[in-house]
This record gives sequence, C-alpha cells and structure tokens, in this order.
Amino acid sequence: MSSSPVSAPAGRAAKPAHAEDGKPWWKFPHVWLVVAGPAIVVVAGFVTAYIAISAPDPVIDPDYYQHGIEINKRLEESQKSLAPAVTGRNHAATPAKDHPTDR
Repeated sequence: MSSSPVSAPAGRAAKPAHAEDGKPWWKFPHVWLVVAGPAIVVVAGFVTAYIAISAPDPVIDPDYYQHGIEINKRLEESQKSLAPAVTGRNHAATPAKDHPTDR
C-alpha cells in the first residue's frame, strides 16, 4: 500500500471534486443574498439624502409663541359661547327636583 494520491489516467483532466468548483464568485446565489442587504441600505441612504436636500423643512415663524396664544384665545372664546347651550342641554335631561336653585 502506497501513501501517494491516486492520479488521473494519462491524457485525461482531473475531475473537479464538486460540480460548482471553478465557478466565479458572482455565480453563487448565496453571495448575492449577503451582498444585497448592505447594497439596499446604501441605496436607501442616497434616496433619503436626496429627499432631505430637495425638500427642506419650512422655516418656523419667529413669533410662533404669540400666534399660539392667539389661537388658544380664539378656542376659549368659542367654548365660552357654547357654555349656555351645553348647560341647557345638561339641565334639560336632569329631573326638575335636581335643578340648582340659584339660577
């Protein structure tokens, strides 16, 4: 018994150990699964940068606090104007014996 490897017969090329041996790396589908994730993230980053640059946020009014106070005052006025209707509606459903006497 000899310890030398068995060689192919003369005139014949040695058969690859596996059918996919010798193929270039880009012909293996699992490589594309590994490369696709980071590639998609890079493309999404460029798309996000484009959107951020092409559509900037609007500038806030320097007097935004005063405008907010005015809006709140208008809302309070509208609630005050509805107070009699809300009170009347609530007392209409209340039995007569439960009405406040101070009115």
